[in-house]
Amino acid sequence: MSNKTTPDTLKSLEVGGATYHYYSLSKAADALGDIKRLPKTLKVLLENQLRFAEDESVAQEDLQALVDWQKDARSDREIGYRPARVLMQDFTGVPGVVDLAAMRDAVEKLGENPTRINPLSPVDLIIDHSVMVDEYGSPSAFRDNVAIEMERNKERYEFLRWGQQAFDNFRVVPPGTGICHQVNLEYLGKTVWTKEVEGKTYAFPDTLVGTDSHTTMINGLGILGWGVGGIEAEAAMLGQPVSMLIPEVVGFKLTGKLKEGITATDLVLTVTQMLRNKGVVGKFVEFYGDGLKDLPLADRATIANMSPEYGATCGFFPVDDETLRYLHLTGRDDDQVALVEAYCKEQGLWREPGDEPIFSDTLELDMDDVEASLAGPKRPQDRVALSDMKATFEKLLEEDSKGEPTPVGEKERSSEEKGRLFSEGGQTAVGVGNSYFERTNSQDVSHEGQDFKLHPGAVVIAAITSCTNTSNPSVMMAAGLLARNAVKKGLKTKPWVKTSLAPGSKVVTEYLAAANLQEDLNELGFNLVGYGCTTCIGNSGPLADAIEKAITDGDLTVASVLSGNRNFEGRIHPLSPTNWLASPPLVVAYALAGNVRLDLTSEPLGEDKDGKPVYLKDIWPSQSEIADAVEKVKTDMFRKEYAAVFDGDDQWKSLEVPDSKVYEWSKDSTYIQHPPFFEGMGKEPEAVADVKDAHILALLGDSVTTDHISPAGSIKPDSPAGRYLQDKGVKPADFNSYGSRRGNHEVMMRGTFANVRIRNEMLDDVEGGFTRHVPSGEEMAIYDAAMKYAEEDTPLVVVAGKEYGTGSSRDWAAKGTLLLGVRAVLAESYERIHRSNLIGMGVAPLQFPEGEDRKSLGLTGDETISIEGLNELKPGSKVKVTVKSDKGEKKLDALCRIDTVNELEYYRHGGILHYVLRSMLD
Repeated sequence: MSNKTTPDTLKSLEVGGATYHYYSLSKAADALGDIKRLPKTLKVLLENQLRFAEDESVAQEDLQALVDWQKDARSDREIGYRPARVLMQDFTGVPGVVDLAAMRDAVEKLGENPTRINPLSPVDLIIDHSVMVDEYGSPSAFRDNVAIEMERNKERYEFLRWGQQAFDNFRVVPPGTGICHQVNLEYLGKTVWTKEVEGKTYAFPDTLVGTDSHTTMINGLGILGWGVGGIEAEAAMLGQPVSMLIPEVVGFKLTGKLKEGITATDLVLTVTQMLRNKGVVGKFVEFYGDGLKDLPLADRATIANMSPEYGATCGFFPVDDETLRYLHLTGRDDDQVALVEAYCKEQGLWREPGDEPIFSDTLELDMDDVEASLAGPKRPQDRVALSDMKATFEKLLEEDSKGEPTPVGEKERSSEEKGRLFSEGGQTAVGVGNSYFERTNSQDVSHEGQDFKLHPGAVVIAAITSCTNTSNPSVMMAAGLLARNAVKKGLKTKPWVKTSLAPGSKVVTEYLAAANLQEDLNELGFNLVGYGCTTCIGNSGPLADAIEKAITDGDLTVASVLSGNRNFEGRIHPLSPTNWLASPPLVVAYALAGNVRLDLTSEPLGEDKDGKPVYLKDIWPSQSEIADAVEKVKTDMFRKEYAAVFDGDDQWKSLEVPDSKVYEWSKDSTYIQHPPFFEGMGKEPEAVADVKDAHILALLGDSVTTDHISPAGSIKPDSPAGRYLQDKGVKPADFNSYGSRRGNHEVMMRGTFANVRIRNEMLDDVEGGFTRHVPSGEEMAIYDAAMKYAEEDTPLVVVAGKEYGTGSSRDWAAKGTLLLGVRAVLAESYERIHRSNLIGMGVAPLQFPEGEDRKSLGLTGDETISIEGLNELKPGSKVKVTVKSDKGEKKLDALCRIDTVNELEYYRHGGILHYVLRSMLD
């Protein structure tokens, strides 16, 4: 917060005997124009601009643009937004802490006190992405998985433990505690934030950015937040504004109520499908309508969580009485809840009945129309009604059979065989309907003393997992009640199903136990396996050897059913090509059924103790039963579990961490290494040198994404990263993923531009991260070529087509580019966030002049490129680019896409972290 004030909008508010100062939106409206119908999300942005109105990054025109947005319900104005806090998870948070540690080293080398380097905005890092379901279906599964997790990630955890004690304004929630978004919802979020400045308490909306796309979940609590890349998050935690265009805001009107037997998961899958069809990428979605009065906050959070799946920046729910009820329930202080009510009503952020803000576009859903649903087989927006599930799977197989390759070993049935029933492996006879497939590739399996057949469509993973649903007591209680009813009927989980329960917080364990439902879940194999993201992010762990062998031998198309938010092909488990998102009770139901080739609305799940068929409707709990169970959720549970949320267990506390303010780097570590970003940095930035006779490292086409550029996925033994790890004594079986090694730049730079699908036009018909080292003419990995050029003291550029850097905001797409020696990228156009990230790492994003591109210039990659005028840049200025080849030279006036004064400052300093570091030393 700026220490300066704007007297014309500053007011005070008395709540519970305390005085809070705030920047009044109503007073701003007196000067700027009426804002009563401005969407509440934009009111939050307007308050943010007001609070920093005397900062050089905020102009009067920014304030006016937000008010004038109402005229056309859109704007092309870019603003600097400062969130109140930053949320991180361990995979994406480690590089941020590495950079902070490296900044302390740099400060010490400059002769200054390294403890001056701390986050300026509060940062919470929750370790939730590393637990895997190695053990399951037993009382010891949780304990065993935590032990394996600690052993597997010891280096990373020691580093984060050091950060926890070394930095101010930085807190770490240890492993085995909960999922970052659920901890944020149940404990960290305040809805209205406060800060002490010069003896005065200021109140303002709680806002945040996070290094995980599902940060959006917190919007269910009336808190504006979304996911960003690592560079943006680091900038935010160091007090820098996040550049963003004033977004379009789509209004989603909710009316009616959910019917008996319909869950919040069914609702969110419906909303996701509708918004994907609408097209809301890059937009805010704001929910409104009188249907909100009957929508519990946990249901709102479930919908907000899946904003990335429907493509929106966020899905926001305004503050109302339900928000206050949830804050009370989860143990927030009474004074805090009173402040939320008073502040939001005073600022026009409170939802009033009949509210109809101005929106860029709208759509509407009567919740009475929602039906039981799943989504799949590989996209969360592809909703399938439960009654259509069997036919959908059969159609998938049939469609696959008409293309290439042929479908998972199945063959067409003869006409006389069509419609035959099967009854094997203890499963009730199930008709295959009009399927044209014989189960000839079904496999005989012996597993844990049981003999059975594994059929196509078998559910091999049934996982209650993910913040999306485990934060919602109604669907978790529904799963427990369904399990209780199933156990009473004598139903059992099929032996080929890997079952798991991974709640997002320990409170879930508390209330399942209070309702006496955990024992029934245990009876069906849904024992606690950990508190973390597990299956939803691919940490499903191995299947049993016998099951994996049967799937492979029979080329079986099997399925997973999970209560998660993502089901992309290959994400959940490499042997499960179809993955279905479902509510927790449906996860349990499919574990009992054992196969997705059943119509659970009309066919039995199995037989009871007397041999009679049991249908889903026979064990599905009523709304009143669920409501009674939810009443078991008490405030004391939240207060108990969050009382020592930052302490951790004995294993965490016993990690050996040096009591030092500067990190003691180990050259032998393959997970954490000192990055070279600040090597040779002085207190003042040097003049930006022009680029002379640079070679082209890669010549790329249109729509090169950050997935193409940034290291991701598994590490191949014969890749530069694989060779590096083996040289360090790491066996391929212990490589882990690029994601787990984001704290080691040596691994990450070797994986930059190494995607197996990237195409470098310098080579003919070659896919993957390869290039041609021009002086020698030798074809080699892009990393190897970059290092050869570095030895020759040759600068590098990348040339590309349109929409360079589309996709997720991956910080290593820019960091890796810099570390390979690339001084500039010359492209036809850029995706906004990657352009910003390149500047943030000191790489110049240049744009071809209109009418010119790599093709019109006939570039082959053999050319050299020189760039003049980099030290005389102004926002939006042009630079001289000279392209030389054996055919002569061509001069271009390329547009430098450094668009703002702030971006120019970052670039002149060599990157945003350098700029911030020097600013802290002033």
